[in-house]
Amino acid sequence: MTATMIIQLLIVLLALYVGSRYGSLALGAISGLGLAVLVFGFGLKPGTPPTDVIYIIIAAVTCAGVLQSSGGMDWLIQLAEKLLRKHPEHITILGPVCTFFLTVLVGTGHVVYTLMPIIVDVAIKRGIRPERPCGVASIASQVGITCSPIAAAVVSFVAISNANGYGITIPTVLMVTIPCCLVGVLTAALCSYHRGLDLDKDPKFQEFIANSANHDYVYGSSSTTLDIKVSKNAKGSVYVFLAALAMIVLFAIFPDLLPKYETASGGVSRLKMNLVIQIVMLCAAACMIIFFKASSHEAVNGAVWKSGMVAVVAIFGIAWMADTYFANYIETIQKGLEGIVAKYPWSIAFVFFLVSVLINSQGAVVVSMLPLAYTLGIPGWVLLGVFPSVYGYFFIPNYPSDIATVNFDRTGTTKIGKYLLNHSFMMPGMVSVIVSTILAYLVTNVLFVGYFSSFAS
Repeated sequence: MTATMIIQLLIVLLALYVGSRYGSLALGAISGLGLAVLVFGFGLKPGTPPTDVIYIIIAAVTCAGVLQSSGGMDWLIQLAEKLLRKHPEHITILGPVCTFFLTVLVGTGHVVYTLMPIIVDVAIKRGIRPERPCGVASIASQVGITCSPIAAAVVSFVAISNANGYGITIPTVLMVTIPCCLVGVLTAALCSYHRGLDLDKDPKFQEFIANSANHDYVYGSSSTTLDIKVSKNAKGSVYVFLAALAMIVLFAIFPDLLPKYETASGGVSRLKMNLVIQIVMLCAAACMIIFFKASSHEAVNGAVWKSGMVAVVAIFGIAWMADTYFANYIETIQKGLEGIVAKYPWSIAFVFFLVSVLINSQGAVVVSMLPLAYTLGIPGWVLLGVFPSVYGYFFIPNYPSDIATVNFDRTGTTKIGKYLLNHSFMMPGMVSVIVSTILAYLVTNVLFVGYFSSFAS
């Protein structure tokens, strides 16, 4: 690497670091500032902004936001709460499983904010240390992103893989990620089952509740959604949303059902899946609004829609900046890494993980790093095998869901440690990601290597 390349790389890393410190929209905006320095300051040719991915995110977030405004998510949370309160002794396993599948359904981990207070409440009433279920549940809510058919990370992975000659579909990705990531989450839950001291044996907690005000704070309040009356329109919206997901998966499994179009060259092409997802999601949102009285005004003010739009800006800035840097130096990077990649192609997992620690977005990791991985000659089956490694932003506990979880735990057992990295999410996060990635790599290596190789260009 030349001195200029190193300076420019430091600018990219600095933009990511500063953006992550400010959070929210700043990550994308400050990445845009880094892009400007590369283009105007160093004269690099601008890369390609990830417009296709952004359109998919907007459509999916719009649909999920309308579902939330209809009250449909309240019903999903109620169903989860009924399960948790029916089996409180298993909260350390059932809590993470619920947050995992809620994310799989709606494509965003921010649904955890509604369920986490309930997990805390069930744990306290059962006398279980809340850190045990809460640490894993927050991790599980983000792990589920690589398992959702409408999540930006999954859709981006499929679109970029197809553009590079690998016939990877959404169902193929889910066949690998859902079971492997679920095993990772369950392993982390089992490792957390006896984590820390029980509340009645924890001297710090007993000292804390010795104060009557603190005792009332911990045991005097309760969180529940069971008293919320769910309307027929809310349930109808959920059915529409689930039908939309089923339709997307159906078209992905049976692409021959999609309409054909004549291309400019005289050939025939079928409707692409990225467009299918956008059309189906927008239609589902429209049906919720027209037939089930979902409020479009409340949708844009909801947490799901707002967090989704933040993700759009983040991916826009980050991916464009990263593509600009890597596209200008791809030959140099190939020469520097081809030996390592040829011998240990799975080592790209470490790159995915480290980039995720910096940018706090699995979708942004995929959009910015997957094209580079394919350019380096890494096969699609290897990349699918290491796909779970794109989640690493639990490492530094500054992600909103982790911070919110700490605040929800009234006992104070879920915490960010004195030395920053000794926090409640480190162990379950590392266990989950490592187990999921190794298992997914083994699955793709054994079952799919021949299948994917047949699609390689």
